[in-house]
Amino acid sequence: MKFNKPDETKFIVLGGLGEVGKNMYCVMHEDEIVIIDAGISFPDESVYGVDYVIPDYTFLKQNQDKIKALVITHGHEDHIGGIPFLLQSLSIPAIYAPRQAKELIALKLEDRNIRYDFLNVYDDTTILNFKNIKIEFFKTTHSIPDSHGISITTKNGTIVTTGDFKFDFTPIGPMADLHKMAEIGKRGVDLLISDSTNALNEGISTSESKVDDALNAFFDDYKDSRIIIATFASNIYRLKHIVETCHKYGRKICVFGRSMENNLKISTGGGYIEHGDILINADEANNLKPGEVCLLCTGSQGEPLAALSRISDGTHRQIKLRPDDVVVFSSSPIPGNALSISKTINKLYLKGVKVFTANSNNDLHTSGHANQDELKLMIRLLMPKFVMPFHGDYRMLKKHADVAMDCGVPKENTFVIDNGNVLTLYNHVVTKDEEKVQAGEVYIDGNRIGEIGGAVLKDRKIMSNDGILVVIANVDIVNRKILIKPNITTRGFVLVNENEELIKNIEKMSYNIINDRLTKSHDSIIDIKSKVASELSPYIENITGRKPIISTMIVEIK
Repeated sequence: MKFNKPDETKFIVLGGLGEVGKNMYCVMHEDEIVIIDAGISFPDESVYGVDYVIPDYTFLKQNQDKIKALVITHGHEDHIGGIPFLLQSLSIPAIYAPRQAKELIALKLEDRNIRYDFLNVYDDTTILNFKNIKIEFFKTTHSIPDSHGISITTKNGTIVTTGDFKFDFTPIGPMADLHKMAEIGKRGVDLLISDSTNALNEGISTSESKVDDALNAFFDDYKDSRIIIATFASNIYRLKHIVETCHKYGRKICVFGRSMENNLKISTGGGYIEHGDILINADEANNLKPGEVCLLCTGSQGEPLAALSRISDGTHRQIKLRPDDVVVFSSSPIPGNALSISKTINKLYLKGVKVFTANSNNDLHTSGHANQDELKLMIRLLMPKFVMPFHGDYRMLKKHADVAMDCGVPKENTFVIDNGNVLTLYNHVVTKDEEKVQAGEVYIDGNRIGEIGGAVLKDRKIMSNDGILVVIANVDIVNRKILIKPNITTRGFVLVNENEELIKNIEKMSYNIINDRLTKSHDSIIDIKSKVASELSPYIENITGRKPIISTMIVEIK
């Protein structure tokens, strides 16, 4: 994209709007670009075989020479998960991250054998000065330590992004720096980019200390039972007070789930969590009395391969459920996960254990994101002229814009926009550009970046619904004749033993099609394969109502 004026400041959105995940934004002024966050999102069930979704980096590739740094707000996957893929696609001169995020990024790069020597730690006193862009930081409260908002200043004014935040006046960790937010607000904020995840929720979110109280009461009530707690591995403050509660009640903790283990290791090593000496292995846990142990595991969202799901299925190698076990879901369902969570809970009930989930009658979980009154407080502290909600689907963004208007921000000064949109800051005034940048979704399948396109996903969807049918034929290509009847193989289409007549008819049709094309035409092998698929497909659909992928393998015998 081009500047309309050479000294404009551009704010470019590559991900994080109309969705909760893959957050990525850029500030560009003349020949400098600073990237803010590089997240991933996780695919829904309609995207078969895809591991992660990342933003489209085309704009950054086109402007590689302008990139000065990547700045990270905090260490959650939807803000740092894309870094390995970004570094495989681009050269990033420096990454600046708070300490907890820096350790998580370093581990992530080590796992993928990526060497990167320019990973720097910042804190709330750090100031980054580039030629045209100045960056400052302020502490916020979130569900992970070292979460920060960012203030970005150019000659045209100041842009503030909150990162993910809430206001918690009795937090488990440090308080948010309200004084610095107010100070930045007094200096003048032109554009506020603010977290919209809980914009639909009225009032103020529950304090994390209330969850601490609820867990203490729970441990009091079930002194003689083995307690199994499922929560988000990334919710470091939740892990912190689970550890502290277990220490208080004399319980050892056995951890299941690699992400949980990694986060606890980094958090105990960094001093965020104490009492690391109460962590034990599965063998030790199985030899303790029920009231002396707590199992802490992943799987709060019903993920099929997570620890709790395998425990509920009875397939976990090390842990088997006992009738007096008590299972606690210290989490809330992510949209779209309710069904899988329900299945896990039902399996646990069938095993005869007690199950407790977070609801309006208890405080077993609270969000790390701001409700409406907290969004209003952020606006009042920073006093922005313009507001752009981010981090949420459209209804969340729209509601956040309404909240901003309630706080006196004119409707025309709010921007509910899409990925790829660009805002221009010029002389303290923000406008929306007509021009957009490329900002779609890129799928990650294993180590392959962007190789999975619409056609592949369409085929995978067909295979998942209608299966695949393979026709294997041996032909004498020199004499142009088929040697024997084709072999028909199916997967996910029909049971061969129960559909022998159908398979015989497909075999006969395939033989006739191939034989006719060999003897009566000069069709190539590719043409013959295409003819088999085009003639078999309507026949199969008419008989079965299904449209499997048809693959023809022609083996040339000399």
